Amino acid sequence: MRAGSHILLIISGGIAAFKALDLIRRLRERGATVTPVMTAAAGEFVTPLSVSALAGRQVYQDLFDLTAEAEMGHIELSRAADLIVVAPATANVMAKMAQGICDDLATTLLLATDKRVLIAPSMNVRMWDHAATQRNLAQLKADGVLVVGPTEGDMACGEYGPGRMAEPLEIVTAIDDALSSGPLKGKRIVVTSGPTHEPIDPVRYIANRSSGAQGTALAAALVALGAEVVFVTGPADVPPPAGVAVRKVETAQQMLKATQDALPADAVVCAAAVADWRVANAGTQKMKKMGTALPSLDFAENPDILATVSQMTDGRPALVVGFAAETEHVLDHATAKRARKGCDWIVANDVSPETGIMGGSDNEVTLITGDGPEHWPRMTKDQTARKLAARIAEALA
Repeated sequence: MRAGSHILLIISGGIAAFKALDLIRRLRERGATVTPVMTAAAGEFVTPLSVSALAGRQVYQDLFDLTAEAEMGHIELSRAADLIVVAPATANVMAKMAQGICDDLATTLLLATDKRVLIAPSMNVRMWDHAATQRNLAQLKADGVLVVGPTEGDMACGEYGPGRMAEPLEIVTAIDDALSSGPLKGKRIVVTSGPTHEPIDPVRYIANRSSGAQGTALAAALVALGAEVVFVTGPADVPPPAGVAVRKVETAQQMLKATQDALPADAVVCAAAVADWRVANAGTQKMKKMGTALPSLDFAENPDILATVSQMTDGRPALVVGFAAETEHVLDHATAKRARKGCDWIVANDVSPETGIMGGSDNEVTLITGDGPEHWPRMTKDQTARKLAARIAEALA
């Protein structure tokens, strides 16, 4: 399992709920983040305190909890994870899922999600064999829901047969399979991110205000869809995401070389904020302020990574995406940039200081393709990344 995978675990009210505690432990051992959700009935079998202690995170239970909604709205909660797992999945929960009923937090999350869902059924053998449950199971499979188990064995009610929830390690294996079989499985994507630092001398450099947050979020979203991601990053404020091959660089020249070395690839996304110029006569020792004439800095243009990749004549990636951070005439400048560089898409945004986007947690972009501009509303950078990753998956399908 890729370290950093995010699992939304829904625990419903069955005797097998006690196994969910071990499942949480197994997932965290493998580096996954687990956000737990409990139905009211689940609390009759395991306590929220024990679930929270093992997950190391808040347990979500109430659809109308105003504090929880303010911190993480249920719509965002339903879409923030890489995979939703229902373990145990009772006959009641399966019936509600199949019919689209959402009368509590768990079932509302399941109806509102745009992520894949894996269920681990658990119930009495007669309930499992009942025609209604089998109809619901068939409907859920037709809807794309993944299923692990149930297994056959002795039950708490004293009967024997199919209906036992799969063991935690079996569920972990099913989760691992689900996470590694997304729409970008088998695709290699290079993502550049962060600023570049162009030395003036060994102490000083030229840079910009990019935090690297958007490129990092995009790389994580691509990994979640199954892509093999090479992450070429300058000195960013945020750490690289889990599950990527990291190539750390400082300068634009180093970033170009690292990007070229990562080819061939199915797509290249140039999200880095590369300095346009470097100091050609950078000092080998720290420049001293002597109270006399100011130092003379000779500037040279840096290599254009986006144009270089876009205009390759041999082995060009099927999709090349650039970013355009502008402070005025955003659409005009970004559209002209797409034509000038020769890339397929440009993701344009307004980074004027009053927007708070540069270095902030939100973004508001316009995706410019051959079909024209498509404005996306302001959302978090994680949400922007997931939406762009989904579009990339569609383009590479």
